Amino acid sequence: MSDEFEFTDKVPLSFDRLGNKIIYQTEAKGFNPGLIVLLVVGGLLLTFLVGNYVLYSYAQKTLPPRKKKPISKKKMKKERLKQGVSAPGE
Repeated sequence: MSDEFEFTDKVPLSFDRLGNKIIYQTEAKGFNPGLIVLLVVGGLLLTFLVGNYVLYSYAQKTLPPRKKKPISKKKMKKERLKQGVSAPGE
């Protein structure tokens, strides 16, 4: 009987002291494939967004402002009447 209790302080590495839970002692095998995919997709998305911002800021500095659409004579006549200025020829 005394032989059974000699190893009470020495618990094998594969067992937890709290119960029947087994702790697997394995070496690190590298990154999780899901993590690699997540990092690659996140990196590509971040690169895309930063590139768009850089192109947008460059275009704002270098490109001339857009030309306005020409206003038709009919609309111009209406606007002048609203302002109280008579159109020429009336």
